[in-house]
Amino acid sequence: MSWGTELWDQFDNLEKHTQGGIDILEKYIKFVKERTEIEISYAKQLRNLSKKYQPKRNSKEEEEYKYTSCKAFISTLNEMNDYAGQHEVISENMTSQITVELTRYVQELKQERKSHFHDGRKAQQHIETCWKQLESSKRRFERDCKEADRAQQYFEKMDADINVTKADVEKARQQAQLRHQMAEDSKADYSATLQKFNHEQHEHYYTHIPNIFQKIQEMEERRIVRIGESMKTYAEVDRQVIPIIGKCLDGIAKAAESIDQKNDSQLVIEAYKSGFEPPGDIEFEDYTQPMKRTISETSLSNSRGDSKTELKFSSKSKGKLWPFIKKNKGAGPEDFSNLPPEQRRKKLQQKVDELNKEIQKEMDQRDAITKMKDVYVKNPQMGDPGSLDHKLIEVGQNIEKLRLEVQKFEAWLTEVEGRLPVRGEQARRQSGMYEAQTTPSVNNCAQDRESPDGSYTEEQSQENELKMMATEFDDEFDDEEPLPTIGTCKALYTFEGQNEGTISIAEGEILYVIEEDKGDGWTRIRRNEDEEGYVPTSYVEVYLDKNAKGAMTYI
Repeated sequence: MSWGTELWDQFDNLEKHTQGGIDILEKYIKFVKERTEIEISYAKQLRNLSKKYQPKRNSKEEEEYKYTSCKAFISTLNEMNDYAGQHEVISENMTSQITVELTRYVQELKQERKSHFHDGRKAQQHIETCWKQLESSKRRFERDCKEADRAQQYFEKMDADINVTKADVEKARQQAQLRHQMAEDSKADYSATLQKFNHEQHEHYYTHIPNIFQKIQEMEERRIVRIGESMKTYAEVDRQVIPIIGKCLDGIAKAAESIDQKNDSQLVIEAYKSGFEPPGDIEFEDYTQPMKRTISETSLSNSRGDSKTELKFSSKSKGKLWPFIKKNKGAGPEDFSNLPPEQRRKKLQQKVDELNKEIQKEMDQRDAITKMKDVYVKNPQMGDPGSLDHKLIEVGQNIEKLRLEVQKFEAWLTEVEGRLPVRGEQARRQSGMYEAQTTPSVNNCAQDRESPDGSYTEEQSQENELKMMATEFDDEFDDEEPLPTIGTCKALYTFEGQNEGTISIAEGEILYVIEEDKGDGWTRIRRNEDEEGYVPTSYVEVYLDKNAKGAMTYI
């Protein structure tokens, strides 16, 4: 099967066909180029998507990513970033292995095709020239033959005419012989030209054209093979990244499997546990006597019986640490006394751990400087040992400062851990003890806690913590209408309200209650129209008016 023998007369069609092949190749190059652009764009969008959902550093959002589900999401974002990188690899490999190579090959192919068809046209022109020479020789032979016949006829006519002189007859005879000779010469020339043309034609159709067409056929077949190889490379480039993409997907699946709901629940407890004890049981309400409230040793002293009151509290205190205290916008106290006991313990422990790490770093640095000094002592040419003395002194001072800081925070930590209530039989016993006692027992309870004349009590400690954190109060209370009175209270101890929002009371003083303890250990009271504020619930004995609006219902 050869184009030279089968398509010897299809020069123009072969020229169109090979041009179409080059057009297909260029179209394929354009297709791959657009695919690489799509891959780059897709990779860019994936990277932007991954970056968009990454948590911002030093933000509240970043704190939420300690949970396993959030960590799995971060892993997914990181894997998607790697996934995007593989699409960039696809684009780069297709560009280098297909687009660039085929573009160069197309240029070479065009030059080769141009050369082959130039040779073909040259061969055609040569055979056409031979054909013209043959036609010219044939016409001249035909013309000379006709001239010789006419000269022969004229000679015969002159020879038969008796009136013509002998000289004229001789002249006619010579002319006829000349024409015959010219015809013979033309015949010989035509014969030679014909033989030459036949030879050239045979060479043209059986040698030159087949060779040229064979080269064109080989060129076209190489083009077909090349585009096939490029398509195979196209697939291989995709296939090469499949294992890595598979690892990315495996990483996402592994991250999903690492999600531990129990662990997340425990983290929520650690993040928000206050360390307070739940309130004790509410004592039976005797309608023949003023109702006495059960007082717990913790800052939580009342149960929530009125759902409406609790909803009101929730709506007002949304986003606040305490019902009447705003979040501290600046830096909190150094000892974290603005936090509930359990959260304070965690912060102090975290601070102690951080300081210990810094101490270890400083000690490592001191050891390194000491070793360097020893080297300088043994090899003075390497450096002056005395030049390191000031560094050792500086590092030693830093270590001493850090140790003092650790001692300070450890003291606070010990204090907090000693005051954290223990859930269990002791708490239930204390709650039951308060239930069984009447009004005199409240005083006994207060004596058990030790009076606030300088002795330490748990309520005092919690009250002091609240005072330290109460730096700024909610402005919304200034805009509210005066709250109605819901009961009265008697001051058990003297309280100096030094922080904004609190009010000072004297032992034995009778005041009006306008807002119950919402679980934070504070009760809002009023002395007169101009004086109202918060006092620790443990410092007063509350008598609620059961008919007052907003009073709690006791079962």
